This record gives sequence, C-alpha cells and structure tokens, in this order.
Amino acid sequence: MASLEARVSGGGSVGVGVGRGEEVAAQGIMERIRSEDMECRIQAAREIRRLTKTSSKHRRQLSGAIEPLVSMLLSGDTESGEAAILALLNLAVKDERNKIKIVDAGALEPLIGFLQSTNLSLQEYATAAVLTLSASSINKPTISAAGAIPLLVEILRDGNPQAKTDAVTALYNLSTIPVNLGTLLSVRPIASLVNLLKSCKKSSKTAEKCSALLESLVAFDEGRTALTAEEGGVLTLVEVLEEGSPQSREYAVGALLKMCESDRCRYREVILGVGVIPGLLELTVQGTPKSQSKARVLLQLLRNSPYSRSELQGDNLENIVSNIASQMDGEDCAGKAKKMLAEMVQVSREQSWKHLQQRAFVRTPTELSLGNCPSEVSSK
Repeated sequence: MASLEARVSGGGSVGVGVGRGEEVAAQGIMERIRSEDMECRIQAAREIRRLTKTSSKHRRQLSGAIEPLVSMLLSGDTESGEAAILALLNLAVKDERNKIKIVDAGALEPLIGFLQSTNLSLQEYATAAVLTLSASSINKPTISAAGAIPLLVEILRDGNPQAKTDAVTALYNLSTIPVNLGTLLSVRPIASLVNLLKSCKKSSKTAEKCSALLESLVAFDEGRTALTAEEGGVLTLVEVLEEGSPQSREYAVGALLKMCESDRCRYREVILGVGVIPGLLELTVQGTPKSQSKARVLLQLLRNSPYSRSELQGDNLENIVSNIASQMDGEDCAGKAKKMLAEMVQVSREQSWKHLQQRAFVRTPTELSLGNCPSEVSSK
C-alpha cells in the first residue's frame, strides 16, 4: 500500500552496492538492529523493511535480524512495534524459511496482542503479518493454537477495510485444517463474511476467500442455519454465482448445492426464492467443469420431485428447467425459462466453435486452482 510506504522514515538509508559493499551494508544494519539505542534499532528496522520489500536476496541476507526484531515487538513502544512488524512482514513474504523462523522466534504472542490493539494501524499491520505467516502449512497449527481465529473474526467484523481483507484471507488459510472449521463456527463468522461479501467486488480475491469459507462452513448444520438466518445471506451467494470470478462462482454453487443436498425440503424453496435459476443456467454452459457439474446437480435437486442419481445422466436440461419453471408464479415463466435455456445453448455452441478454432493456433495454460496457491499479503 502506498500509504504505508509514506510512513517510512527517509533517514538512515544505506546504499546497496555489489559484492563486498553489500556485505558491509548488511553488517551495519545487523549491528544497528542489535543496538541498545531504540531509535537506532527503529531506523535499522525501517531499512530492513525497505531492502526486503522486493528482494529475495536481502530476505535471506538479513534473516539474522528476525530475533532482534521480535524483541522489538515486546518493547511496548508503538513506533518500535510498527517498525518491527513491517520489517518482519517483508522478511516473511515469499520466504518459507523466514516464515517458520519468525514463528519459532516467538513473534506470535506479541502479534496476537497487536490484533487486539485499539491502534487500528498496528492492528492492520499485525493482521497482515499473521496472514503472511499463515501461508506456511507448518505455521498453521501454531497460529491456530495461539488463539488467532477468534481475534481474526473480530477484525473481520470491526476492523478497517484493509484489515478485514487480510483477516478473511488468513482465516481462509487456517480453514484448510479441518479441525479449525469447528473453532471458526464457534465464534459465529457468517454475518461478517456475508457483510464483507456484500460490500466487496464480486469478482475480487476477497470474494473468492469469503465464498470459499462459506462453502466450507455450510457443510455444518450450524453454518447453514446461520447463513439462512442472515438477511440477504443466500441472495449474496447467488449474486456471486452470477457476477463472480470463475473460482468464486464455483465456491458459491458448491455452497448452495451442499445446502440443498443436506436437507432438500428445508432449503429448496429458500434457494429458489432468491432467483438462482438464471445464474445456474449460465453456469451449465459457461462455468468451470466443476461449476457446470454442480449447477446441473443443483438444478435437478430444485425440481418439484426428488431424483435418483441414475436419472441424472438420462434427463435433459430442458426438462429440468421446464419442471422448475412450471412451479413459478406467472403464466409465461416456463416460456421465459425455455427461451433462456435456448440462449444458453446457443452461447455454448458459439463458444465450442470458437474453442475449436483457437485450438488450431494456440494452447492456453489451465488456470491454477485457488486452493493450490497459498495466500499471503504482498510486501509493504
């Protein structure tokens, strides 16, 4: 964030040369970060932050500063704590070894304290640091055991916009440990997730993390109950299904499908009542392969009568849509639904033709799944 960079003091800058010059500069920083003079240590921390912002070489070279920086977190001084958090954050970005070293050095206890700070800037920086550290699978159990999840949910509810964004991504990282889902449910995050999802751009990474968490949480009855009780909760998922990124749409339809599969009688009317059909129809021809499959199964479940798995392949989409549309209010609903289906089929045919033409000239890489890419905050 540019606003964060503006906070860095311009004093104490060290020129970065090559070879021996770099080594001397790094040694000088290491001497100052261990100084008894707090102002000297603060300046060194700021220099570490600057040098490690974009340089993986400097992250390795200055990793010896981790313990002195952690000790600065414990000083109780706001300026010292801020400088240390931001230096540690940049040391950790894209460096698995440093992430682990920072946690092993005892940084979590003071960072957890900063998550509870009334100083919103410190809270924001601490949230960003916890997010980055949580991208390491080795750190996740330690961060969870330190009590981060309830505090991150509080920030998700009451923090500033950037802190909320970082908090939801940290929670997403921690949710990959199944036992953490129970802890997460116990502190009632659904309302805050829905509110953030309402306010953010539906195609954003933030929406992806919110949708992913909601899909995981509605696997539990408590999560499903909370989502349907929240005003606009199910509707917001439908909006993501219609407007989100391909990955967000996959999570959203997955969440709705889990709800309907868990108790069709309880959730069928709720889902139909928020106008899900247009988005589902579009997903059947324009979604990812998983989205297409989930959308078709959900459409089957939304029919007037339940179906058996063996019927799924034999029935066609037109019959499914006509069956659903016949139950809707309005004389021309079935006709509209069939027209919509025809349009979707036409789009599908056009896309298939374009795809065949493109394959003759170029191959494009398959988009990586969000779940395979650990999330962490960028350097600050």
